[in-house]
Amino acid sequence: MARIAPPARPRLADRVAAAATRRMFGMPLDPGAVTAHSRGVFWSQLVGEVVLLRARRHLPERLRSLVEHRVAVVIGCPWCIDFGAMLALRVGVSAEELVAVRDYAGSASFTDLEKRAMAFADAATATPMGVTDAMVATLRAELGDAGTVELAHLVALENQRSRLNHALGITSQGFADGDVCALPPLDTARPTGAPLTAPGRAPA
Repeated sequence: MARIAPPARPRLADRVAAAATRRMFGMPLDPGAVTAHSRGVFWSQLVGEVVLLRARRHLPERLRSLVEHRVAVVIGCPWCIDFGAMLALRVGVSAEELVAVRDYAGSASFTDLEKRAMAFADAATATPMGVTDAMVATLRAELGDAGTVELAHLVALENQRSRLNHALGITSQGFADGDVCALPPLDTARPTGAPLTAPGRAPA
C-alpha cells in the first residue's frame, strides 16, 4: 500500500485520466492516483509522458526497455519494475532477458551496445555520477548525438519515475509475472540506505 492514499474525491480530469489508463492497461495506474493530490505534479507527469510517447525516437524500443528496466531494478522500485516489465514484454524482450538485466555484464543475452547503454545507465544513476567522456564518446559513435541525448534523458526520466514512486511506497500492481519482478541482490548491491556509488569510487 502506498504511503499516501489517493484523494478521497478525485477531480473529473483525474477520473478521465484513470479511465484512459484502465482502457490501455486494464486498470488505473497507482502513481497517477497518488500524484493527483498535486495538480502540477500530476499534469506535468502525464503531459510529459504523452509528448515523449508521440515524439520521434532515435533509440530502438528494445534498448529503451532494457535501460528503463535496469534503472528501475537498481533503484529498487517495485511498481516501475512491474510496469516496465510488462511494457518490455510487449516489445519483444523475453522474461529471461528481463531477469538477466540484473547481471547484464555477464550475460550472453545482450549485445555490446545494450551492455554499454546499461553501463551508462548505472553510471548516471550512481552517487556520485560515474559517467565519463569515454563512455559518451563511444555511445555517440554508435547512437549519434540525438540518440545519446535521448539515452541520457531516458535514464534521468526513469530515475525520476522510480525515485518518486519508490519514495511514496507505490508497489507492484501485478502487470508482470512475479519472477520477472523479483528483487534479488544486484551486482551493484549495497546495504539499505547506503548510496549507490559509481564504479571505482568509494561511497561519499
